[in-house]
Amino acid sequence: MTEVLTGLIPVFAIIALGAGLKQIAILDEAGWRAVERLTYFVLFPCFLFGAIAFADFGGAPIGRLSLALAIAMLVMAAITFACRPVLALHGPAFTSLFQGAVRWNSYVALGAIAAILGQPGLALIAVAIAVMVPLANTLCVMVLMRYASNHRASPAMLAGQVARNPLILACAAGVVAQLVGLTVPETLATGIDLVGKAALPLGLLAVGASLDFADLKARINPLLAASVLKLLVMPVLAAMLANLMGITGPALVAAVICTAVPGAPSSFILARQLGGDAPLMAGITTVQTVAALITMPLMLWVLT
Repeated sequence: MTEVLTGLIPVFAIIALGAGLKQIAILDEAGWRAVERLTYFVLFPCFLFGAIAFADFGGAPIGRLSLALAIAMLVMAAITFACRPVLALHGPAFTSLFQGAVRWNSYVALGAIAAILGQPGLALIAVAIAVMVPLANTLCVMVLMRYASNHRASPAMLAGQVARNPLILACAAGVVAQLVGLTVPETLATGIDLVGKAALPLGLLAVGASLDFADLKARINPLLAASVLKLLVMPVLAAMLANLMGITGPALVAAVICTAVPGAPSSFILARQLGGDAPLMAGITTVQTVAALITMPLMLWVLT
């Protein structure tokens, strides 16, 4: 437990620093959005490509880990639909509950895995992103199109969302490089590594800057429901599936971390673009990020 806390506290300290910097206006709103875009479109893709292309997977249960994470996300989607009539949520509000229960913050996961597992964990987080990011995007776009705008998402729209995602493209490029045994010159590999390392601190600062503490008491039921589903139920599901598949050691820790992290700030952007309940989405992400400081160490302690 002490080791887990030692690893996670710096991650959440950087998030808190980002929130503090936002309050003292060291950057304006446009500046923070620029940091988010830089991290999302340049720094994090460089990290993912390098983590996969140059990784030594050496016997890691990649297939089983991918399957466990995918099934956990699909089961969470089904559970969220079952909760809708209980909470009596209208269409746009339900989409925010859905995103809050299914989407995950890969920046927080990266920071936690790097702190707890070190270099061997970086390949595992890259694999998790390659599986969970396209699946989460596909599910959330379908739900938003159906329940926020009353239109069904066409295959072409879903394919476009996936094809334009820089994280997915970087993972795909890394997989291709790994499969063909691509030899990258040392100077280029070093440059990619240096650029990728900047993704973690800037990404976590941007997470902190995105927190929105306004009107958190307005709709407490969906806030609590989304937080319980994402921070407690999903990691338990992932751990159960991992144990059933014989996944142990670092891969089990990675599975719990990737499912115990809070929701992603990008959920707010997607909600705003596709007609979801953006204020509720911002509140859910904020509550989950704060609560995860307690729930993540608890889940790692109990489940691993």
